[in-house]
Amino acid sequence: MDIPNVKNNTGNIACGIFESAEGFPNKFLGSAKAVVIRKNQKTKVQCDFSNIPPATYAIAVIHDENMNGELDTNWFGVPTEGYGFSNTTIDEFGSPAFSAASFAYDGQNIDLTIRLNY
Repeated sequence: MDIPNVKNNTGNIACGIFESAEGFPNKFLGSAKAVVIRKNQKTKVQCDFSNIPPATYAIAVIHDENMNGELDTNWFGVPTEGYGFSNTTIDEFGSPAFSAASFAYDGQNIDLTIRLNY
């Protein structure tokens, strides 16, 4: 999976793949089937998941600039760090539902691009 528009080379890029709505998209450590964290050294990052069985999944990506392990928000709950989802679904009022960001995975290699929103 490619993330082509990382704003700067600060911090980490965290990619989580979820197989249900439970914990999606914020609870990477407790709910994601797999998590890939990349030290951000470029403005384009690649996250690859391996050994993922066929199922329906949704992916969430955050640019954790201060490396505190979470997506930071302002007083109004608006993210202050980059974020993105599979199907490029962004809800004006918060994160998309799992069903809106989900896709069927048949076990074959797929190429996904997730653009971050800042």
